[in-house]
Amino acid sequence: MAAGLKASVSLRPAREDELAALTELCLRSKAHWGYDAAFLAACREEMTLRPRHLADSRITVADGGRGPLGMAQVSLEADEAVLDALFVEPAAIGDGVGRLLFDWAVGEARAGGARRLVIDSDPDAAPIYRRMGARDIGMVPSGSIPGRLLPQLVVDL
Repeated sequence: MAAGLKASVSLRPAREDELAALTELCLRSKAHWGYDAAFLAACREEMTLRPRHLADSRITVADGGRGPLGMAQVSLEADEAVLDALFVEPAAIGDGVGRLLFDWAVGEARAGGARRLVIDSDPDAAPIYRRMGARDIGMVPSGSIPGRLLPQLVVDL
């Protein structure tokens, strides 16, 4: 992350009034990998952030001062955490925002007593998670696209 950007990015809890804007950020981030409008439309329902997510999980926003640059969502279930979402505004990809959010997710999982963080990853994002210490444990079905399999990774905590 560029020194100037790092200094200007802070993490904060997501607010209910910004869930629609965060959903759009997630879809823009997904589109960065070259997915077409039909694919994104098929993913929209699964990727839509709702008020219940604020109660059922922990969501943080990487705020650049002029608005969100990314977001991450973690759910805790006993001694396991799930990285439900991690998306970065396309203009900020490569600036360290994703790493900042990933480190937050790992910290939240540890603080919640989890022994591992499970990630059902987009195939294009899997190499990024591997570089940050995740390892492959299998494949899982997509929640949006019938017949599509996604890499499942884990970070041992």
